[in-house]
Amino acid sequence: MTLLREVRPCFARHMVARIKHKRFWIRNLRYSKSNIKDQNAGFTLIELLIVIAILTTLITATIVVLNPGIQFSKANNVKRDSDINAILSAIGQYAADNKGALPAAITTTPQNIANTGANLCSVLVTQYMASLPEDPLTNGGKPITNCSSAYNTNYTVVKSGTDNRVTVSAPATEIPPGTEILSITR
Repeated sequence: MTLLREVRPCFARHMVARIKHKRFWIRNLRYSKSNIKDQNAGFTLIELLIVIAILTTLITATIVVLNPGIQFSKANNVKRDSDINAILSAIGQYAADNKGALPAAITTTPQNIANTGANLCSVLVTQYMASLPEDPLTNGGKPITNCSSAYNTNYTVVKSGTDNRVTVSAPATEIPPGTEILSITR
């Protein structure tokens, strides 16, 4: 029994020391957990690099699909098609009002619709058209309303020598560049 009494105080001291030690670690564990949370609050370098790579790939794919240069070129070609159609319709209205006679400026040789070529502005503007359309890349595509000043629409006009058919074309197409000429014949 004496041995047991001697062991017990030693054991009790040992247990008290262990409990104090556990309390110390539990208290410090609380602090260290909050420190760990603070240290892990951001992203790792690998995670950031992966996100940047994915975003770069998506943006590149979008730009390739929606290539703005090609989209603007297509829009300009649509405007050219509309412009030459409007010019040809005005020439047709002129011919209808003048018993089938075409404006004198239209010849069998292809000419630019300009004050130095086929000068159709004074014949067509105000009576058959509000303004003479101009190629989108020429002067910003602003329509011509003043026929007394110098102008060049960058559109061409020609009539056939046999059947009086008129062809208006836009030689400055953008897709593919300069290889396909938009033209309408009536």
